[in-house]
Amino acid sequence: MNHFFHKKTSLLLVLSFLLSSTAMAQQTYRNESLSIDIRVKDLLSKLTLTEKASLLGYRSEAVPRLNIPAYNWWNEGLHGVARAGEATVFPQAIALAATFNQELVQSVSNVISTEARAKYNLSTAKGRHLQYMGLTYWTPNINIFRDPRWGRGQETYGEDPFLTSQIGTSFVKGLQGSDPSHLKIASAAKHFVAHSGPEATRDYFDAIVDEKDLRETYMYAFHKLVNSGVESIMTAYNRVNGTPNSVNKHLIQDVLRKEWGFKGHVVTDCGALDDVFLTHKTIPNATETAAAAIKAGIDLDCSTVLQRDVVKAVQQKLLTEKEVDVALSRLLKTQFKLGFFDDATKSPFYNFRADSIHNKQHVELARKAAIQSMVLLKNTNNLLPLKEANYSAIMVVGPNAASLDAMLGSYHGLSSKVVNIVEGITGAVDPATRVEYDLGCDYSDTTHFGGIWAAGNADITIAVLGLSPVLEGEAGDAFLAENGGDKKNLSLPASEIAYMKALRKSVKKPIIAVITAGSAVDVSAIADYADAIIFAWYPGEQGGNALADIVFGKVNPSGRLPVTFYNSVSDLPPYENYNMKNRTYRYFQGQVQYPFGFGLSYTTFNYESKAMPKSRYNTSDTITVTLAVKNVGNVDGEEVVQAYVKYPSVDRMPLKELKSFQRINVVQGEFENITMKIPVSELKKWDLSTHKWKLYPGTYQLVLGSSSADEKLTASFQIN
Repeated sequence: MNHFFHKKTSLLLVLSFLLSSTAMAQQTYRNESLSIDIRVKDLLSKLTLTEKASLLGYRSEAVPRLNIPAYNWWNEGLHGVARAGEATVFPQAIALAATFNQELVQSVSNVISTEARAKYNLSTAKGRHLQYMGLTYWTPNINIFRDPRWGRGQETYGEDPFLTSQIGTSFVKGLQGSDPSHLKIASAAKHFVAHSGPEATRDYFDAIVDEKDLRETYMYAFHKLVNSGVESIMTAYNRVNGTPNSVNKHLIQDVLRKEWGFKGHVVTDCGALDDVFLTHKTIPNATETAAAAIKAGIDLDCSTVLQRDVVKAVQQKLLTEKEVDVALSRLLKTQFKLGFFDDATKSPFYNFRADSIHNKQHVELARKAAIQSMVLLKNTNNLLPLKEANYSAIMVVGPNAASLDAMLGSYHGLSSKVVNIVEGITGAVDPATRVEYDLGCDYSDTTHFGGIWAAGNADITIAVLGLSPVLEGEAGDAFLAENGGDKKNLSLPASEIAYMKALRKSVKKPIIAVITAGSAVDVSAIADYADAIIFAWYPGEQGGNALADIVFGKVNPSGRLPVTFYNSVSDLPPYENYNMKNRTYRYFQGQVQYPFGFGLSYTTFNYESKAMPKSRYNTSDTITVTLAVKNVGNVDGEEVVQAYVKYPSVDRMPLKELKSFQRINVVQGEFENITMKIPVSELKKWDLSTHKWKLYPGTYQLVLGSSSADEKLTASFQIN
């Protein structure tokens, strides 16, 4: 009996061990103590080919037997959590670039990721797996705003590759957090590559661009963001030199993955794989396209091509299951980094809830960002800032003065407390001050105007005009745009120009023009009718308060233009031409209205050299310069010191290029010392004959100033 008992006990122990071992093996991918690679490999081994295919689309399907819920990868956060209810709405991306402030931009994106996590926590707690409330965000847009006609240029950080890379890197850091193994949210830099319009033909457009422009201009920021750890890259709709981006093996596998060492996942833009066989027609059908996409390096499809056709492609031997595993493993790795298969209560972000969304601190940051983005273009006789005591009656007019669209921009969130320009001005003055408002004009009628008589009775008029996201933007969204989302020219609406002319004719008191837009416009058309002009972009939910802060001198304007304001598009090459010759401040040789980097202040800054560059440098060196910036005006202010490099006289060299910048606050009458550094390796250019980067020997010049056209300090140096 005793022998039987021991035998039975031993058998039970063995069975228990085997059962527990089997259970552990089945749950390896749930074991948080193991490496992500081991967990991914285990989960892959448990999935059938059909299940694997079901996870390759942006509407990732549930796998109930493994307790994997459905997930929607598509989320937007260009300048705040978008399309997901209450959120803090920051200034549009082009306005964030106008701050020339990496630290501020990182703070903004840190708030965006905090609100994204909070919304995810709140929605999943209710069993919801909603689009726009996930943790994979398809932002930032780091395409180069090469031509002011492009409607989506407002989503970018401007025309300069270096500025784009600096602002973009800071934005990604704020989104993803500081722990690469535990992402706060995942960021996807888009749209790879050479995607800057036209909008109307983007689904079949072929961008013809040589390797030099591709490397130095269109791919530069993508490379920098890859080096900084961006989790995802989104491919663009268009072709590049004949090959659609989403099946471009050379660009994705050879350059992005092998040459640059990108380890994250690649997602297509929405419907881009359908475009391959329906509009580009470079591949005959969906099944062959699915195979080509996986082989090219695509991991996630923002449509249903991979989900529908990957299994067929494997069955037809166009693809192997191992290749499918490689793609899916990269997606799963992102999800593991986000904690999808971990105990949610252990996440450092688990306690982010409603109090982390649109709170007082976030709103204050939105106001600060809007303030630093607005650009003072004109200030005749130092009209601004206004002394409130001198203006007992204020008239606010214009089609964008109370416009919600003009505050939000494209790819926007929603706030229950948006402050438009009318509200901002009204709230900033004493109750004893009279403020009136009139729409004034619309976007089309050039003969019927309002508010002119009332403006004549006021001490000052603030006219708010410009564009809106329905006049410029993405194809389909900007439904009033003249060219499929794009602009045909730089003109403001003719009705606004006529209105400003009529206003100036009848009103003898000062007029301040405020222009909202996401791109360069022809300011000269209304410049003679205004005593001061502020370019406000699409300033976000605190735009009205920010403008009032600037107008009444609570703060000093300090925004800088991240794009060139040309006189006319006739000065530029054809819109469809992707050659950089005669485009942007780097190559444009004509006269402009306002240069890249321009922005006025209420004060004046002088520069004094403290330590200028050495006379000679080698490839491994760093150029270092120290200068004193003195505020010689009457008020405190912030200066954006910009360092440009002029190159030796070699064919296709840029005229100059931004290579460093620094925003500093300088108290009136005081000075601040700053040091700027430029690695000599940053001066390399692409050699078309060797297909490599090359540092050209010769004489270079460092130029320090407050814009691309300003030369306060210069110094020449040699590169060996």
